[in-house]
Amino acid sequence: MTEQFLIGTYTLKDSKGIYKVTLDTDEGKLTDVSLAVPSQKPAYLQVGSDKRVYAVKQDGDSAGVADYSLADGTAKTLSTVLATGPAPAYVGLDEKRHLLYSANYHTANVEVFKIKDDGQLVETDKVTHQGETGPEPEQEAPHVHYADLTPDQRLIVCDLGMDLLVVYNVSDDGKLTAVSRYQFEPGFGTRHLIFHPNGKYVYVLGELSSKLAVLKYNANDASFTHLQTVKTIPTDWTAHNGAAAIRMSKDGKYIYTSNRGENTIAVFAIQPDFTVKHIQSISTEGDFPRDFNLSSDESYLLASNQNTDNLTLYKRDSATGKLTLLQKDVACPEPVCVMRF
Repeated sequence: MTEQFLIGTYTLKDSKGIYKVTLDTDEGKLTDVSLAVPSQKPAYLQVGSDKRVYAVKQDGDSAGVADYSLADGTAKTLSTVLATGPAPAYVGLDEKRHLLYSANYHTANVEVFKIKDDGQLVETDKVTHQGETGPEPEQEAPHVHYADLTPDQRLIVCDLGMDLLVVYNVSDDGKLTAVSRYQFEPGFGTRHLIFHPNGKYVYVLGELSSKLAVLKYNANDASFTHLQTVKTIPTDWTAHNGAAAIRMSKDGKYIYTSNRGENTIAVFAIQPDFTVKHIQSISTEGDFPRDFNLSSDESYLLASNQNTDNLTLYKRDSATGKLTLLQKDVACPEPVCVMRF
């Protein structure tokens, strides 16, 4: 059998847009890397249940979001919403309310778009983060890096510049109302997160600190209680590292994070009390692994190395959570985001 992944990229060198790659699950091999959607700087994307693709987009000095139909195998642009300025860093998809969220690192904006039946995107709200920032050089201003749904259908936002989580209620017509804030230690660098399948625990990745924090989530008031913080790299690591992506197995037993610098995937086992224990770090066989993802049955993991233009494939043991290298040096230009298609 085969499975398709889409690879969002930067287009600073040779990349031409969003690429498609095939995973042969019988052979345990990646094949057929090809351009799927011509676009400038589609660094992050989401795939809808109808196979529509929602992505960051840049066009010269303007940037924003776009959505595409790939239903017949060829890319058709359905809508673009662009404004003068830098591109967002993340897009989140809310299919229940037909909304798309964008997080803009450079402008500190969270934007909400209504997705019409024909794919047209119409902005419904925008919030700009302001306030005190952290001590690191990268924290000279608020930097919104993630905006996506909580299990109870609120919007949760990571602000790397402010070491902050903000939770918003979302109306059906796409309006945001802030309901809670959680402040991390200075320099944590809040980047991405993932909730446990039970909806009661959230695992938050700090880019600047290379740390993974475990919080308990109270859905009554969208508040958080800190349980644990651990490093994603060895304690004696002294060179630069930036934690990047985080994924969890569907059974809620294992967490995976990527390290740009150490160039590893770190594997954590979730304990009975929902804290984590580090069990493995494995090389990504390249430089700057910004993202990765699991296959649909979670028997494989596909990682992207942005600076070395290559993809890496691992076999995953569902019983132990550990990874074994299968394939490296699969050429793909400037790979960033990895999504199942």
